[in-house]
Formats: sequence, C-alpha cells, structure tokens
Amino acid sequence: MKDNVTVLNSQYLLSAVNKNHYPIDKLSEIAFIGRSNVGKSSLINSLLRRKNLARTSQTPGKTQTINFYKVDLKILMPSAQTSDEKPSASNEKNFELRSFYMVDLPGYGYAKTSKSNRAAWSKFIVEYFLSSDQLLFVCQLIDMRHPPQDSDLNMFRWLVNHDLPVLPVATKSDKLSRSAQNNQLEIIKQAFAIPELDILPYSSVKNEGRSDLLDAIATSLLQ
Repeated sequence: MKDNVTVLNSQYLLSAVNKNHYPIDKLSEIAFIGRSNVGKSSLINSLLRRKNLARTSQTPGKTQTINFYKVDLKILMPSAQTSDEKPSASNEKNFELRSFYMVDLPGYGYAKTSKSNRAAWSKFIVEYFLSSDQLLFVCQLIDMRHPPQDSDLNMFRWLVNHDLPVLPVATKSDKLSRSAQNNQLEIIKQAFAIPELDILPYSSVKNEGRSDLLDAIATSLLQ
C-alpha cells in the first residue's frame, strides 16, 4: 500500500540552548523527547529515511542541545485518499506541500551525567516547551520493553499539566512478539492512568509505525 505522506527533503538546520538560538522562520514544530538511549536518533533517521541525519550513539545523554531539522512533506489529501479513483501524481490538486521543524530534545533520566548538566538541560527544555508558539505536539518516546520509568511518568504529567498534546511512541517494538507488544501497551496505559490513550508502536529496524507517525504529523499540519 502506497504511503499517504512522502518526505521530499530533510536537513539539519541548527542547534540551540536558549530561545535566542531558535530558527527565525516560523514553521510548525513537532518535538521528540524520551529517556536517554530510548532510540530517538534511530527513530528520526528511520522516519526521514536518512542514514545518519541524527547521530546515534551507544553513550546515553549524547544529545546535549535542542536540534532543529527542517522537513518538507508531500501529503496526499484526505479526499484523494477516500476517492474511488486512483490519485494521479501529476494532479497536484491531490497533494499539499507542508514544511515543519522536527525538534530533537535532549534525553532525560540519565543519572550518570553531572547534576549541573541535568539542571542546564532541564532549564532549556522547559524554556522551549513554554516559549514555542509553533509547537503542534510532542512525541514522547518510551522503551516498549520496559514499564515506564518515574522520569517517563513525570515528563508525561508535566506535558499534560501544561496543556501540551502528547503522542506516546513505544520504541523498539521489533524486540517483542505481537502478543508481548499488546501486553506492554496495556502496561504503559495503566502506568499513565489513561486507558483510552493512543500509543504508537515503532520499530526503527523494520520501519514499522513509520507510516502511522507520518500520517499523525500530516494530519496535525493540515488542521
């Protein structure tokens, strides 16, 4: 089945540690955050189909700045998706072009880094969340193999309490069988105390969940 969303271009734009460094152009933003070593860089590379756009590392806490990536999408319009006629790539009325910033935030919960580093990262993460008028929603990455940690729960509650839309993304789904995935999704929902919470399973190795995540981004951009 053909994807409804095509990534036309993606590029690293800049890194920031305070709002004076944010991009001047006001594009919509989708933020990605999670515990250190949750697979955030791998997911970004998988989502954008770029091998080393976001640098992966075996060392937790490698991302120490807010990294902005500019992404251009070609989106098949919902009316064309539901039409009985096959959408024609030559008919531009079937498509919308949208650009946005993918915002890669430092990992939280890495106890081995210094207290001063943790305090600094926390400060500019909070500043970003509270000052960005272009933020559409936050993808909070959770390692699907384990129950959410206290830092996961604290981050989720903080985002919800500040009225920031959150899409939990359960990473490393390829490490579990289908039945184990379903069990872990229920455990995550119970931990977050929201039974109807939508959680998106994702495998960066197999690119499973990629189309669903791109659809969620496209829907948000078109609203």
